[in-house]
Parts: sequence; structure tokens; C-alpha cells
Amino acid sequence: MIRINFTPDDFTRVTLAPRPAPLQELNTALMTLCGRDGTLLHGAWRRKAFHALPAAAAPLADLVPAGTAPSFLDAPADSLQEALDDICATPRQVVSSELERVYVTARKPAPSWVRALHGGDTDAVQVLGRAFGAAYESLLAPVWPEVQDRHHMEFVRLAVQLAQSGVGTVLAQLLPGARLDSFVWELPGKPREIHLAGRGVVLLPSFHWYGDPLLIDLPDRPVTVTYAAGSGLLPQTDGGTGAEALAKVIGPTRTELLHLLAEGHSTTELARRLGVSAASVSAHTAALRGAGLISTSRAGKAVLHRRTALGDLLLVPR
Repeated sequence: MIRINFTPDDFTRVTLAPRPAPLQELNTALMTLCGRDGTLLHGAWRRKAFHALPAAAAPLADLVPAGTAPSFLDAPADSLQEALDDICATPRQVVSSELERVYVTARKPAPSWVRALHGGDTDAVQVLGRAFGAAYESLLAPVWPEVQDRHHMEFVRLAVQLAQSGVGTVLAQLLPGARLDSFVWELPGKPREIHLAGRGVVLLPSFHWYGDPLLIDLPDRPVTVTYAAGSGLLPQTDGGTGAEALAKVIGPTRTELLHLLAEGHSTTELARRLGVSAASVSAHTAALRGAGLISTSRAGKAVLHRRTALGDLLLVPR
């Protein structure tokens, strides 16, 4: 069981990753590609993915000789180039010690380019960058718009839950087996104890991962919890994206209300625009206000509703 110890301040520092992290999503895709769970769905995806992977991506296999990757590959930046820059900026002693750790576990000799990477060779770093780039173009680039849409849907779901029920409910219900016991958040996985000490947590969904949550625990940074979300390996959907994804979470009428409330409108105006009763609009605005997605204020005799900053963030532009 993973145990993450919170302080009171840490509960106010639980955030949702606003965008998917390309390198972290790629890492989970590669981990799933190399796994063996025996399902037909995974088997079909693996055969297709292996066939599509170019030779330039082959060096990545050398970094996981025993199935465990070195920690310096964990880079949750929201662009691939920024993540690769973060890897390049990893202190040399960290790169060396992590490569030694995975190869000691594997009990096998490292190939020449990994030995060069261990020594800080710049050409070896370029080999690593080209390998990640090639793997990304093969595995993720074709489905990246769908990853972005699904991430947005998951962001909406958690943001609404956070506004309605609080951070404790989000943590306790994030995935099966999760539990919040006072200041300790328990998650399924190999035994591990983490003390946040005020650093907070970033929740990052992955759509190519089916296993226990993955943790990125770097000094002086929030702990990133990458968890399996959605239906995983991106099976075909009904084509709904954008506003349709939001509508699946909060309903089509409330989604339309959010779009209308970029400017202030009264209950009567909204009822006329939507073609519903004022009582219906009142019920919808009360729910949106309770979730923190709109605000209501009085202007003379009129009561005006307007979208909040959180409501702005949840909308996909039309």
C-alpha cells in the first residue's frame, strides 16, 4: 500500500493537471506496450504498436533492462520539448546513480550508448531525445487530440467533484482501493511512504495505463500522482468531444448556460434564450453556483448570473 502523508497545508495544494503531459503519457504507453496482462485488447494494440515503432525508438528499451525505468525519465511537463529539456537538465550524478540502480537490478551489462549516457556524453543525450521523439510520433501523435479531449473531460469531472464535495472526496474516490484516513492518503501499489511536508499533490490522469498509480517524487516539488483514467488504450468513441464531453458530465442545458454566461444574464433572459421555464433555469443556476461555476449578484431589481473563472476554465472554445 502506498501511503502519502499530508499536512493541513497540503490539502489546499491538491491540484489537477490542466493539460496532459506528453512524455509521462508516452512512458505509460511504453510500459503498457512492454507489459503482459493477457487481454485480447492489449494484445491487438501491442502488435500494432510494435509494428509501427521505428528503429530510432529502440534505445528506449535499453533504459528498462529489468522492467523498471530510471527516475530521471519522469518529467510531467505539458510539452514534449520541455520534458526533454528537464531530462537534459537532470544533474549528472542523478543520471549515473539511476542507471547504475536499474542495471544492478537487471544483472546485465549496459550497452555502449547507455555507458556514454552514464558518463554525461552529449551524443548519448541526443540519442535519448531522438528515441523519445520517434516513439512519440509513432504511438501518441496520431491519438494526441483524443488524449487532450479525454484529459479535458477528466479535468471537468474532478473540478466539479472538487467544488461540490471537497478535496477529501476527490482523493478517496480517485480510483478503486484509494482511501483517505485523516492525514494519510492510501493508494494501491507496492509499499511506499511519502511525506509531503507542504509540497502538495498534482493529479495527472493517463489514458494508456491500467496499473497502480505511478508517483513522481522529486525534491522541493509537488508529488505527481499519475493514475489510470477513462478507458485506457483509447478504444473508438462515439465521436463526442469538446462541449459534448462537458455535457456528459454536467448535462447539455447547464453546458449551454455556461456558454451564455460569459456576460451577465437574468433568470428571465436565460429562460427565454433556452426555451425553458424560469423555475428550471433557477434550479440549474443553483447547481452551477453550488459547484463554483457561476456567480449571482443583484443589479438593482434584477438578479444577474455570470460565469466564474472556474467556469471559464472548464469550457472548450466553440
